[in-house]
Amino acid sequence: MGFKPLHDRVLLRRVGEEEKSAGGIIIPDTAQEKPSEGIVVSVGSGVRADDGSVRELDVKAGDRVLFGKFGGTDVKVDGEDLLILRESDILGVVEGKKKTKKSA
Repeated sequence: MGFKPLHDRVLLRRVGEEEKSAGGIIIPDTAQEKPSEGIVVSVGSGVRADDGSVRELDVKAGDRVLFGKFGGTDVKVDGEDLLILRESDILGVVEGKKKTKKSA
């Protein structure tokens, strides 16, 4: 991809929502809410502190994150709809679910 966010900004791809409700009703695109979960595509270099040092961001490419409903700016990069937001607009990282073994 030919785009790299600057400083404390993060570029992410929204994770698609289900097009059917739990009861099986198909929800049209116009009625669906934009998801507030996404996959980080690219991150900036970091936050510059008052002393001039740069602190790397806590998120990295490939992380699955939650962000505020109205945060960020929608952009189109290489024909794909993506979102740019500041790291401070990210609420948290969704960690993978651990698989548990059933004892027989």
